[in-house]
Amino acid sequence: MTTLVCTSASDAATPATQTRSYPSFASYMRARQPVLLRTARSLTANPSDAEDLLQTALTKTYVAWDRIEDHRALDGYVRRALLNTRTSQWRKRKVDEFACDELPESEGLPAADPAEQQALRDAMWRAVMKLPARQRAMVVLRYYEDLSEVQTAEVLGVSVGTVKSAVSRALGKLREDPELTPAA
Repeated sequence: MTTLVCTSASDAATPATQTRSYPSFASYMRARQPVLLRTARSLTANPSDAEDLLQTALTKTYVAWDRIEDHRALDGYVRRALLNTRTSQWRKRKVDEFACDELPESEGLPAADPAEQQALRDAMWRAVMKLPARQRAMVVLRYYEDLSEVQTAEVLGVSVGTVKSAVSRALGKLREDPELTPAA
């Protein structure tokens, strides 16, 4: 006589080769991950790439866990997986560098020399210090402190028109300063 066994739909849909968890793999990974990560970092220049490389090698090791006979040689297996994976990545990479006769020049202006920038700042400050006290105060508030004309007028207790005219005269004097005139 045959007995019928009822199974649920979810049990019937599950394949016979279910993914098993390997407690020994998890413990191996926790114990050896720092050492293996150092090995992966020696194979790549970027630490993030090393982590990805190790993750890929550990995935390959997990898939082959049942086939590995000698679990004492796991480090060698993972190191070989690291090396093979890195070699495969290296072979597959796309090379975007091409040899050419002339070197391309950048389109932008060359970066300014910090020493020249400091010399210009010093010259500017010396020129500002030559201005009369009231004009100097207005230029400093307006351009160094970045206040508006209205705010500058309020701070100094003068009208906005006074600020505009005094700053205009001060800028004219700064434009005529020989230290600030660019060398031809």
